[in-house]
Amino acid sequence: IGDIMEETGALIRKRRATISTGKGVPLKQVNGRSEVDESVNGRSDSGNTVTNVHVFKLSHVSPCLSCHRLQESLLSSASGYRNYRGVLNWCVVMLVLSNARLFLENLLKYGILVDPIQVVSLFIKDPYNMPAACLVIGMRTLLCSSLLSLQGCISERVGLLVHSINLSVTLCFPVTIVLMVKSITPVGGASALGVYTVLFLKLYSYKDVNKWCREMSHAKARSLARSLSCKSSVSTVSYPGNVTLRDLYYFVFAPTLCYELNFPRSPRIRMSFLLRRLFEMVSSWMIPIIQSSMKPLEDMDLPMMMERLLRLAVPNHLLWLIFFYWFFHSSLNFIAELLQFGDREFYRDWWNSETITYFWQNWNIPVHKWCLRHFYKPLLKSGVSKWLGQSAVFLASAFFHEYLVSVPLKMLRPWAFMGMMAQLPLAWFVARFLRGNYGNAAVWLSLIIGQPIAVLMYVHDYYVLHYREGSAGGGPE
Repeated sequence: IGDIMEETGALIRKRRATISTGKGVPLKQVNGRSEVDESVNGRSDSGNTVTNVHVFKLSHVSPCLSCHRLQESLLSSASGYRNYRGVLNWCVVMLVLSNARLFLENLLKYGILVDPIQVVSLFIKDPYNMPAACLVIGMRTLLCSSLLSLQGCISERVGLLVHSINLSVTLCFPVTIVLMVKSITPVGGASALGVYTVLFLKLYSYKDVNKWCREMSHAKARSLARSLSCKSSVSTVSYPGNVTLRDLYYFVFAPTLCYELNFPRSPRIRMSFLLRRLFEMVSSWMIPIIQSSMKPLEDMDLPMMMERLLRLAVPNHLLWLIFFYWFFHSSLNFIAELLQFGDREFYRDWWNSETITYFWQNWNIPVHKWCLRHFYKPLLKSGVSKWLGQSAVFLASAFFHEYLVSVPLKMLRPWAFMGMMAQLPLAWFVARFLRGNYGNAAVWLSLIIGQPIAVLMYVHDYYVLHYREGSAGGGPE
């Protein structure tokens, strides 16, 4: 403090003070003398007398005298601060601790409800009779027929007819097998139908891209490789050199739904990355909650139903997040690394969604790219308005959601279809009336509450159809 006062006194004696404006800008020099000098001598530009003015030059004052500056709090949106990694780690720690307590509580209360045998029985009933696995293995016939229609040995019309039949069989044949064969479990049937749905989308894209190649080859053959091929570290392929069984198999196993002649390829397989994703690929508290929810649903006890719904919302949402990370990050990255597939954008920042539309456009990029490339843009080119095009996309998505749920459960219920179609008015409402954080909160609320409602509806209907009626007749099948 003594040093500061001594330095301050020296500055006063030398009368080398300057005045700063409120914004920290020094006053101008006039004829070699500053306006501050005039003020210190008792004169100002306006002629007023200034006395006892002691303002010091900030650059000559010790930093101890100035410890404040114009700034916002870190948690304010105006601060521009974006590094919340510590907060994210805290959320993860709290999530693990809270669910560990819940896991131990249910373990002590209900015991071990899931064992390896029960998990295996979800997929197969008889180890010597696995129709779902045979159904998946039988896809090779569909691939060969798709390849045959592009070999050039048949006409364009016949090839289009073969592809149409092939795509129809891809969707209808597994439905027939799942509904007729009683030994297929709901989980096994849903898995087989999911594989066939992915194959349907891939073959549709495969047909479209090769059709575009044929059209361009007639118009501008020399520019074909540059217009339809991605630059890659490997040699590029042009049509019809891509129409091979090896190329088709690579596309079938690649983590994408949109076909290209030359996919972007990574230079090598990183074993450390591969092992991490494999480790991530390699919760039983929902079971008692679902079981305890059956009686309120049967009795139509609305307050109890709401209580069970809220209890189911958190673990259901947690399992959904685990599935998202396991499938879209770990599994697809594992497959991409194994196949040296370069495009790893399987999702975007859907967690920052402020509208329902933004969420559906960014949480599942492979499906979004397929819808945009092979469904939405062709509709716009045919003269359909954007609103009708978006409605058609949601309608197709609602159909496949119901296809993947109702058929394996062997009961036609419109809950998944209605849930997807309800996204249209919800998307309009959120985009029209909610913005920023309120819109993001609405998106999260629709995810946390909407899915448990559909789960409870399907579980209730399946329980009533198979167990309650079966118990009246002597027990379930």
